[in-house]
Amino acid sequence: MRSSLLALAVVPLLVLVGGCGGGDEPAAEPQTGATATTEAGPPLPQGSEPANLDPADFVAGIDNPYWPMAVGTKWVYRETDGEGNKQKVEVAVTDQSKTILGIDATVVHDVVSEGGKVIEDTYDWYAQDKWGNIWYLGEDTKEYEDGKVSTEGSWEAGVDGAQAGVIMPGHPEIGMTFRQEYYAGEAEDAGGILSLDEHVKVPYGSFDGVLMTKDYTLLDPDVVENKFYAKGIGPVLAVDVSGGSGREELISFEKGT
Repeated sequence: MRSSLLALAVVPLLVLVGGCGGGDEPAAEPQTGATATTEAGPPLPQGSEPANLDPADFVAGIDNPYWPMAVGTKWVYRETDGEGNKQKVEVAVTDQSKTILGIDATVVHDVVSEGGKVIEDTYDWYAQDKWGNIWYLGEDTKEYEDGKVSTEGSWEAGVDGAQAGVIMPGHPEIGMTFRQEYYAGEAEDAGGILSLDEHVKVPYGSFDGVLMTKDYTLLDPDVVENKFYAKGIGPVLAVDVSGGSGREELISFEKGT
């Protein structure tokens, strides 16, 4: 998964994005090892454990309210680092699919540009199970720098020991934690649910009842990012709270069909 350049100090985060009903209390931290054990189906994946996915448990399309991916849906983000450098991130749900481990995954195209020049071009593969969990099945990524192309970070579930992860639970609860992706030494991201009742304001609009996650990678534990998901829209804001300074915010959205 593409790592955001974002990072914002914790104090500014509390000023810009506050919970709607939490008063002055900080959002709860995820509990180590917490998993979904109720109507969300089997426990969410952790660490490097095998996912053991059954294609029969997956449905056509992705309609999780916190990140619906109808064909044709487009998101455009503005990403700014601590030095004021800006990048444009365009994400689009294609009408293509890719079969991975017998599962028909939705192909999402993610393009990052700076000064009108493409610096990263990625195809992500997602699929939703019958419990509403959105699984991340891999990515084909290319980064361009100084005339060179790098595919570092590319992976596919079931290939060379790589394991699928969950990018958004079907029934999120505060304290849940989950592996997002696992390819040893290349992609080891994880996340947890911090809040379900945040208020967020970005160029595209203002949102209440926003889900907030804590995202991090075991490959660089000092880097921690908060992401915010609005119902019916998907990701609207990402902010690093450790390891840098910057933010990524939604500037336009187009719903597909």
